[in-house]
Amino acid sequence: MSKTRNNRPAPDRRAAPAPKRGTESGRQQAGRGDRPQRPPRDRTGLTPVARDGFFLFGRHAVEAALKNPARECVRLVGLEKPLAASGLKSIRPNLRVDIVADEDMLRSAVPSDSPHQGVLLEVRPLPGHALEDLAPVAGRKNILLMLDQVTDPHNVGACLRSAAAFGARALITQDRHSPGESGTLARASSGGLEVTPWLRVVNLAQALDTLKDMGYWHVGLDGDTETAIRDVGLGDNIVIVMGSEGSGLRPLTRKHCDAIARIPMTGMVESLNVSNAAAIALYEFTGLGA
Repeated sequence: MSKTRNNRPAPDRRAAPAPKRGTESGRQQAGRGDRPQRPPRDRTGLTPVARDGFFLFGRHAVEAALKNPARECVRLVGLEKPLAASGLKSIRPNLRVDIVADEDMLRSAVPSDSPHQGVLLEVRPLPGHALEDLAPVAGRKNILLMLDQVTDPHNVGACLRSAAAFGARALITQDRHSPGESGTLARASSGGLEVTPWLRVVNLAQALDTLKDMGYWHVGLDGDTETAIRDVGLGDNIVIVMGSEGSGLRPLTRKHCDAIARIPMTGMVESLNVSNAAAIALYEFTGLGA
């Protein structure tokens, strides 16, 4: 043992053994500032130039957005040949066009399981709408579709597609617990996002009260009832209210419905996907099934 001049043992300057990974002491130490650093983000991919911009992909979604006067488009981005063949540039001749040479650049801006077809469109979110804009119009069917905490953008997009197909006045979702606009949702809507007003409200129950004062009747869809959807006769002004696939309608939302109805099925499966059920309900209440 080495000694100092006053014969005291020299301090042991050897490093203490590092705590084993996964041990309690290791977790505590990581919480004191030794937390592993996240790898740096890959910034070589394609990113929006607008602060609130995002990319649409898929021919139908891009074309519908370009044709929608209310949609603020930032730029077209794509591979030279697919972009030229698409004819999309002619819809808005003055729109900025960025040609990229590398297909991987486009892939970096879309989900891995989504085809981009060689063309992307950067857009900003659509302007909002107010419930007051949905006052019933005399002499026509006024059908609204409300989704209670449906969170999958594919399902919300598919519901928008059905709403557009069957002439619904609007889609209503809660501002929280529902997805926002995105390329995935727009592609699932196949253009429906651009033609069907989408209202995001703070409170669905309050929105239902407001719509009731405007003359709407509310029909909630649920398999746990004896009333078939075809047996509901509440006139021409209807809000179809649908819950999430997991838990269905929340109790407060259900309480605000004037009727609860089911879609008759054979019993071979327990339930339908929410977007499929929405399509059937819209078909029934818009009168196309009469």
